Amino acid sequence: MDYVKYYHLEDYLFTDVTTAFRTRGFLTPEEFFSIVIWKANRAKTAVKRRMLAHVTPLRAAVESLTRSIAKSDNDADRLRILTREWGFRLPMASAILTVLYPDRFTVYDFRVCGQLGLDDFSENRGQVEKYFSDFLPMVSAVRGPTSLRDKDRHLWGKSAYQSLRKFVAAY
Repeated sequence: MDYVKYYHLEDYLFTDVTTAFRTRGFLTPEEFFSIVIWKANRAKTAVKRRMLAHVTPLRAAVESLTRSIAKSDNDADRLRILTREWGFRLPMASAILTVLYPDRFTVYDFRVCGQLGLDDFSENRGQVEKYFSDFLPMVSAVRGPTSLRDKDRHLWGKSAYQSLRKFVAAY
């Protein structure tokens, strides 16, 4: 086992986990929770509880969820499966789908929303349509980086830098 891959979690997710999903059509709990930890480590226990409320054991819940995503006909349905059927909030649901479909999804994040001028950032489960009509097209239109993932990184990094500058300027 190469444990270093967990040190470089994002690299592992967008290589090994994305490939495993495409090959197998589902994720293992370790793969799935690596995504959850990458997005919000603090949420892993709540996500585990949510998963087990649907199906037990955990392996069956993760496989059931990720197989249904893989079998879904379109991206909006994939997002609805996570938000409406399984109760995930939009930021976590979009993070999961970003790893599974990195060319078609990006993470709905308050930092990125702020950079795009979307002041009404909401974690509301009912934001599926807004994700596709407003958020995703705005991220896609960002100049500079070529891939959707790099555009997301650029916007997130810009927000983090601006927050840092504001913090140090206050002292």
